[in-house]
Amino acid sequence: MTNEKRVTKAVIPVAGLGTRFLPATKAMPKEMLPVVDKPAIQYVVEEAVKSGLHNMLMITGRNKRSLEDHFDRVPFIEQTLEKKGDTEKLAAVRQPTELGDIHYLRQGDPKGLGHAVLRAKQHVDNEPFAVLLGDDLIDENEDLLTQMIDVQQRTGGSVVGLIEVDPSQISSYGCADIETVDGESYVKVKQMVEKPSVEEAPSNLAMIGRYVLHPRVFDVLEKTGPGRGGEIQLTDALQTLAAADGEGAGVYGVVFRGRRYDTGDKLSYLQAVMTIASERKDIGPELRTWLKEFTAGLDD
Repeated sequence: MTNEKRVTKAVIPVAGLGTRFLPATKAMPKEMLPVVDKPAIQYVVEEAVKSGLHNMLMITGRNKRSLEDHFDRVPFIEQTLEKKGDTEKLAAVRQPTELGDIHYLRQGDPKGLGHAVLRAKQHVDNEPFAVLLGDDLIDENEDLLTQMIDVQQRTGGSVVGLIEVDPSQISSYGCADIETVDGESYVKVKQMVEKPSVEEAPSNLAMIGRYVLHPRVFDVLEKTGPGRGGEIQLTDALQTLAAADGEGAGVYGVVFRGRRYDTGDKLSYLQAVMTIASERKDIGPELRTWLKEFTAGLDD
C-alpha cells in the first residue's frame, strides 16, 4: 500500500513544565537548555528540516515565549555582529531563523500528549505528519525520521520509533508488542501499553519521541478519554489504530539502534552535552584531553 500524500509537516509539542530540571526551568523552558551552544529544541527542529519537513507547528504553553524568540530575528544583535565583522557568530544567530516555517499554538489545558497532538488537527488537515518530542535528541548523523517517513508512505498507516531498553526501565516508557514483517526492516505493532510494570510489559521495546502519523489519528483522539495519569494518551489512540481496519489503520515500528539522548533526564542530558562537545572540531580536542586527565584522577 502506498500513501500518495507526502509528509511535509511536523508537530512539536513543547508545553511541558520541565519539573525534572527545577530550579533551572523555573523561568526558562526545558527545551531551551543549552546542549553546548544551541538549545535542545534547535537540534529537534534541524532534524525535522533534514528529513524534508519545513512546515512546523509547536504546541506551546505558558512560559514558552523564549522559544518563539529564539527562532525569530534579532536585528540589534545581527547589526552588532555585522559591524564587528564576526561572520561566524552572525551565521549562527541567523541559522535558527532560516530553518523553516514555524507556527505556534497554545495547548491550553494540559491534558496530555494526545491532547497536544489533537490541537494540531486544523493545521495538519488531512495529511500524514510527523510528531517530534523535544526531550528526545537524535544524533545528527542518524536518519531515523527519514526511515519512518518512508515506512509510512509504504504502509499507509502510522509509525512509531522504538528502542530496546533494559527490561527494568520499561515502566518509564510506552511499550510495544511487535511481530516481524517478511522481507522488511520495519515491524508491525500489535499492542502498546503506556508505562507498564515490569511484569505486565509485553516486550523490552520502548516507544521514543518520534512518530509519523496518519491523519485518522485525530478522529480517534477526539473519542479517546483520559488514560494513565488522567491524561489523553497518544499511545491509547495508536492502540485503537493498531486494531482497526480500513484507510489509515495499522501501526508499524522502526527499531532504532543509533545514538539518542533523553534531554529531560539529567544524566542523559549531560551525556549529550559531553558527547557532542567532544566531537566538535573547535573544542573537542582540548575537551577530550581534559576529560582523560580528569577521569584518570577519579576513584572507581
